[in-house]
Amino acid sequence: MGGAVATHCPYCALQCAQSLQPTPGGRVPLEVTGRDFPTNRGGLCQKGWTSAEVLRARDRITTPLIRTADGGFREAGWDEALTLVGGRVRDIQTEHGRDAIAVFGGGGLTNEKAYALGKFARVVLRTPYIDYNGRFCMSSAAAASNRSLGLDRGLGFPLADLGGADAVLVVGSNMAATMPPFVAHLAGVRERGGLIVTDPRVTATAKLTHDGKGMHLAPVPGTDLVVLLAIAHVLVAEGLTDTRYLAERTSGLEAVQRSVASWWPERAEAVCGIPAEDLRRAARILASASPAQGGRGAYVLTGRGLEQMSQGTDGVTAAINVALLLGLIGREGSGFGPVTGQGNGQGGREHGQKSDQLPGYRMITDPAARAHVAGVWGVDPDSLPGPGVPAVALLTKLGTSQGPRALLVHGSNVVVSAPNADRVREALGRLDLLVVCDMVPSETALMADVILPVTQWAEEDGTMTNLEGRIIRRRAAVKAPGEARSELWILQRLAAELGVERGFSDNPGEVFAELARASAGGKADYSGITYERLDAGEELFWPVPGAGHAGTPRVLLDRFPTPDGRATMIPVSHHDPADDVRPGAPLYLITGRVLQHYQSGAQTRRVDELNAAQPGPFVEMHPLLAERLGLAEGDIAALTTARAEGLAAVRLTEDIRPDTVFMPFHWSGVGSANRLTNDATDPISGMPEFKVTAVAIAPAPAAQEVLTS
Repeated sequence: MGGAVATHCPYCALQCAQSLQPTPGGRVPLEVTGRDFPTNRGGLCQKGWTSAEVLRARDRITTPLIRTADGGFREAGWDEALTLVGGRVRDIQTEHGRDAIAVFGGGGLTNEKAYALGKFARVVLRTPYIDYNGRFCMSSAAAASNRSLGLDRGLGFPLADLGGADAVLVVGSNMAATMPPFVAHLAGVRERGGLIVTDPRVTATAKLTHDGKGMHLAPVPGTDLVVLLAIAHVLVAEGLTDTRYLAERTSGLEAVQRSVASWWPERAEAVCGIPAEDLRRAARILASASPAQGGRGAYVLTGRGLEQMSQGTDGVTAAINVALLLGLIGREGSGFGPVTGQGNGQGGREHGQKSDQLPGYRMITDPAARAHVAGVWGVDPDSLPGPGVPAVALLTKLGTSQGPRALLVHGSNVVVSAPNADRVREALGRLDLLVVCDMVPSETALMADVILPVTQWAEEDGTMTNLEGRIIRRRAAVKAPGEARSELWILQRLAAELGVERGFSDNPGEVFAELARASAGGKADYSGITYERLDAGEELFWPVPGAGHAGTPRVLLDRFPTPDGRATMIPVSHHDPADDVRPGAPLYLITGRVLQHYQSGAQTRRVDELNAAQPGPFVEMHPLLAERLGLAEGDIAALTTARAEGLAAVRLTEDIRPDTVFMPFHWSGVGSANRLTNDATDPISGMPEFKVTAVAIAPAPAAQEVLTS
């Protein structure tokens, strides 16, 4: 491969455009430069600039590995490894039934690989047990969007639209740290003083509101929903709603009006800690920006801080209600949208990794959906399994008498990224077979019986769907090292090993063409998209229901895909976190990401430059809290929750509430934040309550040290 190749970053859902220039004989195989594109405008963050380093990680896996009797691994050929996996899968299903095999996918897989993985689970394994780590990312937003709006597409508008708004409310997202090029799209609203950020910390995003650029609201952790209920109360009480829009485009208004009547700002202040007048001011800023009040437009954006809660679906529903009260959704220049985190968190759930969905965002319980997809797959609809269970429930069931005995993992590191991680490690240890496809020996891979080496972003072709619902092309720039193979090739070979010789191509273009047919007529309709159209430079946002269709950059402009064509306003109420502060655990632990690392850190912790900037786990706390606890900068703190004890170095900052501590979740071992987090879940979405955990903190015994990894 010779000249520069146009592709996109391997990390977050912003999917910044990159140019990759092969460097034969160089220390790394590629030179990475930013490429002008509507989302990143040529910019990249530190992770994007250093992304080529991961391709030549010192411990990159380049050949299949099989566990040995002494607990180590030995190298093997593909024939031996796949014969072993196929034989073990057959034996387990013969003894325990088809449901004894489970699949766990990832939000970083291309659309083609996500589609093939879902098809493999349902056609070859015929198991209902498939879910993916996107359950930890977008499930609450998806559930709320589907039940209120009839559609889940992340942002229902191009990101560049934010630039024209008079106000943007951001609830629980720190995009200035997690996806820095996003910030350029907030320049216009900052100039007009309309950026409102809700976060318990004075994050990099919250600091964008300083100097008259907007407002920062710092609620008690777990009370973002109360903030939204109070804003809705003010909008209704002060007559700031879009009455015409509400009459023409929504149903359920009266019930929502009654539900928010009791959340006057003074009552809300007593719960969330934000002054009543600040809540009123935020509501008025949003209202004055709305088209009904003559403003340029307003947007409501949500992130994991609101969504990763046991009331996450209701939290996003409250955000949608605020947007509907103001007449923002389905109107050009205004809107609502959750900010997708993982690179293909959107496409990954649209095409088959989610436990209850078939390609095209079809529900697996819908007979018509089953018939359509089964027709594309050439199988009897009755042979397809029913719905499985969400990620936390699936991981909890592993290795139990009523649960799967084997797990195939693709693109996920659940030992670090799942809540109550010690429990997950125990579950994996109960399995009869664990097979992990990965590029590096992640913490999950190191527990496997078989590790299968896979290609990465710059070594493969395919498509991704970014946070706007824009389908983009991923293109190979270099060959993969050693014996690394694409999951498409692996699934094709495993399917044949298990008796299914047809229907699994290792050609991503062929897989995408099949995906397009399978999605036809679904909510996420890709049927009009082809590689040729994408390669010609067309900007295609789903749905694209036909070859002549130009795509849908802005959705819901004419009607909502609900039975009556209206958005459904749903009353919601607040409840305390499942693991609330109490005697013995008097502080709030919140978690999140830092600029230099991504998700479980399996890739970024292998980049020297990123590791030098953020070498290990830490806990951020206010100096007043540290003084009370007898801790100083750099001390090792012991954090104890109902699930585990962890250790982390203390960092002091005044940019956090004194009743709250913050810990990034990128590390494993004693510094793993997710060993501490709660696996209680939202009853609708299955989202775990990562974002609020009651914790006790004390100085660690002097002999203990934090282990970096």
